[in-house]
Amino acid sequence: MITRRLLILLVLVGLTATAANATITTATTTPTTPNTATATPPGKNTISGIVIDAATGETVIGATIQVEQSPKDGAVSGLDGTFKLHTNVASPTIICSYIGYETQTIKSPLPTPLKIKLSERRTELKAVTIEATAGHTEAGARMIEQRSMNVVNVMSARSMELAPDVTVGNIIQKMSGITTERNSSGEGQYAILRGMDKRYNYTTINGVKIPSPDNKNRFVPLDLFPSEILDRIEVSKSLTANIEGDGIGGAVNLVMKDAPSACLFHANVTTGYNALFIEREYLSFNHKAIAPQSPNEIKGVNAGVTAEDFKSENLRVTKKRPLPDLLAGIAYGDRFFKDKLGFIIAANYQNMNRGKNSDLYGRSISSIEGVSRRQYSENRQRLALHGKFDYAFSPNHKITWYNGYLDMIKEQTRKVQNKKTATMRLSWNRQTIYNSTLYGEHHFLDKKLRLNWKGVYSYAFNQTPDRVDFKFESTHLSTSSAAVRNWSHNSDRDFAGYLDLGYKYKSGNCEWDFSAGAMFRDKKRQSFLNEYTFESATGIEKLQVYGVDWNNLDELLMTPRPKGNVGDPLNYDAAERITAGYAMMHLTLPAWDIIAGVRAENTDQRYHLIFPRSSDRDGQQLYTDFLPSLQIKRTLIRNMNLKLTYARAINRPSYFEIVPYSIIGEEYKEKGNPQLKRTMSDNVDLRWEYFPKSSDQFMVGAFYKRIQDPIEYGIITEGQDTYYKPLNMGTANNMGVEVDVMKYFNVFGIKANYTFTHSQITTDKRTMNGNDIVIVQQTRPLFGQAAHVANLSLLYKDAKHGWNAQIAGSYISKRLSAISNWYKDDIYENDYFRLEVSVEKKFKFGLSVFLKGSNLLNLPMVRFYENGPQTENLVGVERYKNGLVLERKEYYGQTVLFGLRYKMKHKKNKKDE
Repeated sequence: MITRRLLILLVLVGLTATAANATITTATTTPTTPNTATATPPGKNTISGIVIDAATGETVIGATIQVEQSPKDGAVSGLDGTFKLHTNVASPTIICSYIGYETQTIKSPLPTPLKIKLSERRTELKAVTIEATAGHTEAGARMIEQRSMNVVNVMSARSMELAPDVTVGNIIQKMSGITTERNSSGEGQYAILRGMDKRYNYTTINGVKIPSPDNKNRFVPLDLFPSEILDRIEVSKSLTANIEGDGIGGAVNLVMKDAPSACLFHANVTTGYNALFIEREYLSFNHKAIAPQSPNEIKGVNAGVTAEDFKSENLRVTKKRPLPDLLAGIAYGDRFFKDKLGFIIAANYQNMNRGKNSDLYGRSISSIEGVSRRQYSENRQRLALHGKFDYAFSPNHKITWYNGYLDMIKEQTRKVQNKKTATMRLSWNRQTIYNSTLYGEHHFLDKKLRLNWKGVYSYAFNQTPDRVDFKFESTHLSTSSAAVRNWSHNSDRDFAGYLDLGYKYKSGNCEWDFSAGAMFRDKKRQSFLNEYTFESATGIEKLQVYGVDWNNLDELLMTPRPKGNVGDPLNYDAAERITAGYAMMHLTLPAWDIIAGVRAENTDQRYHLIFPRSSDRDGQQLYTDFLPSLQIKRTLIRNMNLKLTYARAINRPSYFEIVPYSIIGEEYKEKGNPQLKRTMSDNVDLRWEYFPKSSDQFMVGAFYKRIQDPIEYGIITEGQDTYYKPLNMGTANNMGVEVDVMKYFNVFGIKANYTFTHSQITTDKRTMNGNDIVIVQQTRPLFGQAAHVANLSLLYKDAKHGWNAQIAGSYISKRLSAISNWYKDDIYENDYFRLEVSVEKKFKFGLSVFLKGSNLLNLPMVRFYENGPQTENLVGVERYKNGLVLERKEYYGQTVLFGLRYKMKHKKNKKDE
């Protein structure tokens, strides 16, 4: 009998094959189609050629080519800019048109092959209204990569639109050298650039750093962002002096959609399903009944608590089949007052049900629990609101005001069961980020002198009210520590200002550009946690047995301990002030570009413990760093560059890491480190780039990072106690090679990248010497670093008939997933392959229908222990390849999405103005 899982996969493959077959049929069963490659019918002339940009020489994709005397005889330029058409007209006149370009007319006799050069349509305010839209298309993204001085990779809005995924956290994994740390439902959450953990990278919106909703750290979750609101993703892997310097791994810049050059209206609606919940139940609870405040927030810090202070209505769990996913977006933009005023407003909503099945394997010989089966059920709702307004007083003066609001709600139910015990977790979490940026661009002295400025307000908030963890033994509620309920919330507020001044002048063949600037950021962070432990109200005399004494969690009888843990160290305030300045020189020669600069950053980081457990209530770290950088670009031939860059960068400790806290963790005591130093790194990049056509690229690069005082978590002994704490671990090295290839052959294309990374760091570990525990050193890779990362996409684009399709495969080799305090006892994640597909069909009047399928093979994520003293003699444990002890297996299920998209863009004429 065919299982449901196999049936689901067959349906997915069938849908993909049907779409692909429709594509192939369209291309092969219409021999009279102008763009066909079949033999020329008798009596017809064949006209072939290429369409290029007159200014840049780059190919133009999707241009319409028609015969004036017979408009039905036409073609559309393919992915490489080429076209071919047939006509009965003896001396045809060719008309070529494309949005944003002047229409070209070419009369007979026609050269063979025909090269059509299109010139951009000129407008009075072109410089201030058109430039920012370059990265929206694939050709525009390649242009940004080619013209940049630093090593950068760009993904366009159109690429994201056609991708099988819908969140930035998943899509960014397709870019070279990038992997992600996954969230609890298997989606990409935090970026790992070139094997550098998430702590070594930062995220900006429109070039402005945003705060994090995390209660301990700085990093921003990328699964918060729906891709629909973005114009492009820019990943800078080397830094210039005018970029903030705390990005050892790099910086992810999310560029939001700009005000359009003409009236624009976009709308889309999508639905779909995750196959995981076809095979098993979906659990949820009554989150609407959650009390937003803890009892001690209401009654006061020193007040005692009783069972009457806690609600139980939110503990009722239901089993159901989830509704299909719902995703919808809308955007509207236009320009007024002779194109001086422009705006775009957009909203995107996602309601998706995800989860995972996870099996955890015990490795203790005496363990009687066996395999722990974990089932996660998650509902994630994302809301993104985006507004951008710009006003051009003249071609030399422009101001822009951006406002963005991101909101994600996650309801999670986690059920864990083994032979002896069971647990249930009910959690509701909300994360929000708001950013408002006002910035101006001003040019003087015939654009030789420029002044740019930004004023920024940002706010991030994270709230998890009444998270409940239940503990059961066999079929009854545990009598001791039966449940833990906690309330937590934290906020992060930024005020920031940026000022940049530049002067440009020419001297013979030399063009000089001098710039200097300053930045100031004031950050305030607050963190709150109240936690309460409950005992069974009936004690050991009367066990509360499932099916006899209770059937749902809200029927359990529990008593809280009189005093909750309201003095947890996570109740703290933090502040940080960053003051920075830079000076930079850019020299442009006929074949050379050189940028040299230095950046100075002063850090003033402080904390204040609300409930100190020692005399260390307040603390401060104050330091100044000078960060030199050098970028050299050599133009070898037209569209071929060689780039060499050097930059020094830092990584500051996270807010909570320098707090002198001491708490009991799940496995061992954890402790903060007020003496923790920032990390310094010297970074060198070398990259060869070739862009033969507007959408083609070949890039090969190498990088090296020497990292001083990297921050890793390790084991130390203080007196009679052993702690797990953040430490500076000497010196680490990270190096690698990156290869990017993108090539189009008319309607077919290939996009591929490969990254090899090698890193190593030596840290202290514990091991047994007889009956004694001794400290030894072990050399290992950096956390999260995979040696091999590869992406391959096969593309099909038939602009004439409106078809787009791609099959994408992603491979990540094994990587370090969890660091143990014992020698050769770290946990690794096995190599992982993911297959995805997307198909789009465009119709007239701007309507498109699309299908997206992700994780089609549903291969498990597998984690295992490395071979070492802790595992070599174990018996009765689950083994993986080569005898490795298995730690867990996780399945996320296939996802299929089906949607409609509508795009309208009105081209203005003189009457509109």
